[in-house]
Amino acid sequence: MENILSSRHVFHAVMLAGLLTLQALASVPTYDYGDALDKTLLFFEAQRSGKLPYSNKVKWRANSAMRDGFSKGVDLVGGYYDAGDHVKFGLPMAFTVTMLSWAAVDFSKDIIAANQMGSTLSAIRWGTDYFLKAHTHPNVLWAQVGDGDSDHYCWERAEDMSTPRTAYKIDSSNPGSDLAGETAAALAASSLAFQPFNSSYSQLLLEHAEQLFYFADTFRGSYDDSLENARTFYPSSGYTDELLWAAAWLYRATNKDSYLKYVVQNAASMGGTGWAAREFSWDNKYAGVQILLSKVLLDGNGGQYTSTLKQYKAKADFFACSCLQKNNGYNVQLTPGGLVYVREWNNMQYASSSAFLLAVYSQHISEAKAVVSCPEGTMKPQDLLNFAKSQADYFLGKNPKSMSYLVGYGPNYPGHVHHRGASIASISVLNSVVGCVDGFEAWYNRPGPNPNVIYGALVGGPDNNDNFNDARSNYEQTEPTLSGNAPLVGLFSKMRSTTSYSGSHAEQGPKSTYGSPKVPIKFVHSITGSWTHKGQMWYRHKVLIKSTSTKPIRDLKLKVEHLSGPVYGLVPTKVKNVYQAPPQLNVLEPGSDFSFVYVQGGPQAKVSVSSYQ
Repeated sequence: MENILSSRHVFHAVMLAGLLTLQALASVPTYDYGDALDKTLLFFEAQRSGKLPYSNKVKWRANSAMRDGFSKGVDLVGGYYDAGDHVKFGLPMAFTVTMLSWAAVDFSKDIIAANQMGSTLSAIRWGTDYFLKAHTHPNVLWAQVGDGDSDHYCWERAEDMSTPRTAYKIDSSNPGSDLAGETAAALAASSLAFQPFNSSYSQLLLEHAEQLFYFADTFRGSYDDSLENARTFYPSSGYTDELLWAAAWLYRATNKDSYLKYVVQNAASMGGTGWAAREFSWDNKYAGVQILLSKVLLDGNGGQYTSTLKQYKAKADFFACSCLQKNNGYNVQLTPGGLVYVREWNNMQYASSSAFLLAVYSQHISEAKAVVSCPEGTMKPQDLLNFAKSQADYFLGKNPKSMSYLVGYGPNYPGHVHHRGASIASISVLNSVVGCVDGFEAWYNRPGPNPNVIYGALVGGPDNNDNFNDARSNYEQTEPTLSGNAPLVGLFSKMRSTTSYSGSHAEQGPKSTYGSPKVPIKFVHSITGSWTHKGQMWYRHKVLIKSTSTKPIRDLKLKVEHLSGPVYGLVPTKVKNVYQAPPQLNVLEPGSDFSFVYVQGGPQAKVSVSSYQ
């Protein structure tokens, strides 16, 4: 009898424990990272300067700053407004493009699985097209448009802008190694992002990146010494981290040994293996450099540079351990609610960039089947990913205020965002001009919430005790920035995959195909058009086939793989995926070329030579 009662008691205890566990699981908030990702990408559309495309989803915005740079004889229309203001600051904008591109490269499968690669590349290209305009000569880069002081004296929509649109540049006489270096990094990283989709554009970005790195390294100096107007808003702590950062990205984009040699030879003198960082931001790139170069080591490509790359990895581990609070007291500060806390002003940007960086490092460590060695124990890849998730969840509502700090996400988010365009009725609703001072009187001091929801904006966030005041005048906490939002694209993509879609992912698109020495054909891919149909991006691809042979090429047949749409300009054969040139092009003379077109949703098709005579 005793045994039966004991068994019954055990059964009831197990049942009770199971019910309690289910209740606990039910009380744990779950977050729709896909929705958060979608809204984050909308923020970049809200920040666009210049002539907006018809496809722009943020309908309370319109064309603005259409004569930027004209007074200096250069076209600087486009790019992004930095935050709640209307200045185009080059350094944080370039960092933003680097971070978006890093996400598109390392988390490509996750972004494709979320059907957001088109929007991500669009966000990147809005920045890179502007940088190509701004890089007017090899040693000239236009650094900023707009005067920060006068801009901050006014509260008006971008469409009504009345403040000076002064343009500022750096050159060999007025250098800016930090700005030129970060822009080089942005273009190198974006060339990798575009490589599977638009190889000709990718190559153009890379050419500018290499020129800018030479400019940054040859004519050294801090950009805010040359451009005092930027010093009040984005002062630089130095440029050596940006030089290492640019070289590391260029090595990854080109695989040229000279760039890897650069980061190794300058590792100590430029702080790469000496700086133990506890932040990663638009100003301090050391932790990013260290994690980027750790991948080279983890991939087994260190070669003669292995010993120095191990020193870089040790510092990468230091950063990860400090975030995980496993660094013998030399840790990143966390609020009581668990948020990374670095500075009072717009602290969320440091939390988002730290979370993104640990998500990246977690993937590198996992792929190499390695671990992170901390003073207080060994950390596995999942530990790093769990930390990244804790920050993402805090942003979305798992915090003492139960507030989403991503505007437009969830039922409770800031309504008084410090943002000019969001706080004033749209020009399509209020056709009259809102003047510089009128904006303060009629809209800035208005007690009600903003008339326009700036979806996806990550605000500055709470203080070191998790306190937050949703007030338009509280710009330290309620203003969003490009550099704070940029890491979220990769972070939310990764969280979406690992949380709900941990199974199969869409394959990353094939890289551009070029003729090998044995095949005297060169292919150049480009995108000549794009559109959205039923929520999916479609692209019109053009492929140029050029003969590099000294003899005529006859009966050329091409193999086109990973194709999901129609082909125009080629004739299908009886062999699957094999096409031949039209009859009139049966002979391809030396140096001549022809092209064909196909429509594709997603990465470009893989084109190769099947046979020829």
